[in-house]
Amino acid sequence: MADYFTNFSLIVPLPTEAAEKYALDLAHLAFQIHLGDDMPNDFPVSLRDVVKDWQFDTDPGDPSNGWGLWLHSDGGGVDALCAFLQHLLQRFDPTGRVTFEWSNDCSKPRVDAYGGGAAIVTADKIKSMTTGGWLEKHAA
Repeated sequence: MADYFTNFSLIVPLPTEAAEKYALDLAHLAFQIHLGDDMPNDFPVSLRDVVKDWQFDTDPGDPSNGWGLWLHSDGGGVDALCAFLQHLLQRFDPTGRVTFEWSNDCSKPRVDAYGGGAAIVTADKIKSMTTGGWLEKHAA
């Protein structure tokens, strides 16, 4: 049996200590919902459908101003991460953007196990691509 991994790691700066606390608390709550806790009525609508994919860790980051998040995973959660980033941008930096890449890997050689992708997230749009999708598009 092989183990599959989706890896990413990024630091997202936030404007204030209060913004960092909000983001950490929201990420903790989302992960608890992912594990089976009830979803509170005031949970952000934009994140409700992605908590099942919440497979990443959220830790305080150390960007230049001192506030931010370190978001990382070896288990996936790319869709949830994109939605979470978009929520934070809408709330704290409506003109900002976050970019990141991820890799897909496997503990054993498998023909379908390797690749990755990239995403650009703004307050209004999420654009992403996978290497498999790119190959399909350009091989035709």
